[in-house]
This record gives sequence, structure tokens and C-alpha cells, in this order.
Amino acid sequence: MPEWITAIDWEAIMTKALTVGMQLIGILIVFFIARAVGRRLITSGFAKMSAQRNISEARTQTLEKLALNVFSYILIFILITLIVGIFEYDVTALIAGAGIIGLAIGFGAQGLVSDIVTGFFILLERQIDVGEYVTIAGMDGVVEEVGLRTTKVRGFDGTVHFIPNREIGSLSNHSRSNMQAIVDISISYDDNIDEAVRVMQAVCDRIAAEEEAIVEGPDVLGVQSLGDSDVVIRILGKTVNMEQWAVERKLRKALREALDENGIEIPFPHQVNLYKGDQVTG
Repeated sequence: MPEWITAIDWEAIMTKALTVGMQLIGILIVFFIARAVGRRLITSGFAKMSAQRNISEARTQTLEKLALNVFSYILIFILITLIVGIFEYDVTALIAGAGIIGLAIGFGAQGLVSDIVTGFFILLERQIDVGEYVTIAGMDGVVEEVGLRTTKVRGFDGTVHFIPNREIGSLSNHSRSNMQAIVDISISYDDNIDEAVRVMQAVCDRIAAEEEAIVEGPDVLGVQSLGDSDVVIRILGKTVNMEQWAVERKLRKALREALDENGIEIPFPHQVNLYKGDQVTG
């Protein structure tokens, strides 16, 4: 057996490895316990705050998710610090390169700082809350989380978009006021416009009485445009947030049925085939 192998103090190495392993296990156990307890305390604390101070549920969820986000970052930082502290290194060699490393980290952290600053002002100015329908960086969806680095938005197709806060150059919040339900219905040029408007308004009045989500209207505004083969009539109403699409669908169905009952045609493309001998021309 080579002398260098026999010269190694295997007992000391095993003792050191066992000690480090036990310390790592202990740190990880404490980490998971602290994370579970901390998350539970944060959740219960915000629940009590919402009940006592009459804060909206959306605002409470926004602040709660942010607090959980910050707590996770702090806990992970402490975990890394403790793990590094277990190992004894001679840091003299590292100090020599600290300037270069610090410069590299500084350049890399510019985006992170920008994310945090932008996220802070978004929350401070209450531009968005969890559960609101927004358009952020060209993405439409419902806000699920506003974090230190990213904002999570779920699109209506189920896709989750993670948008870095620094990329939020423009933000449109569609949930801070009543929404508009807009329906355009076409009738043929042969039909009486006034009669069609009367029928449509009767339908709108009935739907308004049935649908609690409607805040104002809906009303038939009149002729919106003149197409090649149709006259487009617009109906406009106001609804509570996120209910405009359901109201529009209900209006279209009811309007179609009412127009059919009154013999008012909704135009659609026609193809006329002309027969000449055995040939067909269209």
C-alpha cells in the first residue's frame, strides 16, 4: 500500500465527515421546521389583519404572497450562510479576488435590483392586486402573485406567465371599474332598422331584469356600420368585473332567437350556382 495512503489520518477524516453530516442534517431539519412555522404564522397573521382592519381580500392575498416570498428568500440566505459556516476554509485566497467577484456580481445584480425597485412601487401605488384582470407587458390574464422579482399572471388559456418586474413598462388594470359588454348584430338591408332596434331593445330590457351582473343598460345604440351585405347594430351595457363575457354570450343568444321569431334576417354568405347545360358556374 502506498505510503501516502497510510499517512492519511482516516479516523480524523471520518470523524470530521460524520460531524459535518450531522450538522447538515440538523440545519436542514431546523430549516424545514422554520419554513413551515413561518408560513403558517404569516398566513394566519394576514387572515387576522384582514378581519380586524377590513382590508379587501385581494389586497390581503397580494401582501401575503409578497411576505411569503420575502420570508423564503431570507430563510434560504440564512441556510446557505449556515452551511458555508460548517466548512472551515482559508479565505485568504478569496480576498485577493473579491474585487473582481464583487464587480461581476454588481453587473449581474442590476436586473435584480431593477426588479425589486419596480415591484416595490407597483405594490406601494397599489397598481394591481391578486385576482385582478390585467394586461402586463402585452400579456392578458389574472394576477396570481406579485413577488420581489416577478409577477405571475395566468392567461385565460391556463398558461402561467412569469413576467420580470423590470419588463412592466405598461400596465392596464381592467378590474378597477365596471366593464363594458359590447355586442354587434348584423341585419340585412331588406329589414326595417327601426323594427329591429325595437326588438333588440326589448330583449336587452328583459336580460337586464334577469341578470344581476348588469350594472347599466344594455341599450341599443343604433347603426354602428354599413357592410357590403349587412347593417351592423351595436348594443352596449356595463357589467361587474369579469362578467362582461358571460353577459355578451347571453345577449347574443337571446338576440338571435328574438330576431328569428320576428322574421328579421341575420345575413350570412350565400353562393349562387348557375347551371348552363352540363356546366356549373358559381
